[in-house]
Amino acid sequence: MKKPVLFCALLLSFNCPASTDELPAWNDTPVKQAIEKWVQETTRDGSPDFIPLNKRYVVFDNDGTLWPEAPLTFQLQFAVDEIKRMAPEHPEWQKDPLIAAVLRDDFRAVAASGEKGLLSLVALTHSGMTTDDFAARVRDWLATHKDKRTGCRYDSLGYQPMRQLLDYLRANGFKTWIISGGGIDFMRVMSDNMYGIPPEQVVGSFSLSDYSLGEKGVELQKTMKGAFNDDGASKPVAIHLFMGQRPVAAFGNSDGDLAMLQYATGNPDAKTFGLLVHHTDAAREYAYDSHPTASGKLVEGLSLAQQKGWVVVDMKQDWKTVFDPALCTAP
Repeated sequence: MKKPVLFCALLLSFNCPASTDELPAWNDTPVKQAIEKWVQETTRDGSPDFIPLNKRYVVFDNDGTLWPEAPLTFQLQFAVDEIKRMAPEHPEWQKDPLIAAVLRDDFRAVAASGEKGLLSLVALTHSGMTTDDFAARVRDWLATHKDKRTGCRYDSLGYQPMRQLLDYLRANGFKTWIISGGGIDFMRVMSDNMYGIPPEQVVGSFSLSDYSLGEKGVELQKTMKGAFNDDGASKPVAIHLFMGQRPVAAFGNSDGDLAMLQYATGNPDAKTFGLLVHHTDAAREYAYDSHPTASGKLVEGLSLAQQKGWVVVDMKQDWKTVFDPALCTAP
């Protein structure tokens, strides 16, 4: 008999149960169900898997997990655009084959330069200015440049399902952190507005700054000294250094995130959760795993996920939307 159901539909104001979907950008697949089940089991009073509030630390990679990393990571695109902006003031750069490759958009040559070449681009565009000046450059770049494929501002291209996941976790008492190979100062400019993650909960690659006291007051000058690359096995090191807590969940997308996932899901004091985003949607985003266009190789992770019981997101199947249509109309 369906009469009570009808009454509930007509009389919602009379304490009839209302269902709310806190992850509406996710399709109702086993992936979404696994996320909700873990959150419910670890936050419900009396549950044998209950995690106290002061232990609910969860960590997210950024590139490829919270926003795209193809065909170039956004930070590398920023460096390329900065080289082009500054080049007229540095005619001596024309003699540098790497700079010449950047100016003609020859990214194969840039990639062939390896880590040494990329570090030289970072040195030119991420050091030799104050931390305030660097933040201003990043904000100006965000305001004046758009992603070529979507035509959208870079800071509008956070994945809508992942933003909803961040909100959902925080609504259930979890503290969300970014642990990424991206530059710490670069990400901190936009993390709060994009993800609701304040700068102090963003950890990335970094170099040391020099302190000075001049006519303008206290300044921190960005350098390349003491460079720390927050990727691979360095991620658990950075988590310990900056957080001082072992996470109970980790979310990534590449083999560079495996150490972080192993560290979090190996936490002996909690029922843990691990998730990898698999880029399978060439129409709405990009499709890659073993041959990424820039970074984000995912080979070992797909095999390890089966052994460890980690959840693997099939972007094409598990996400209703990729980008927030209110912020960006993307393919």
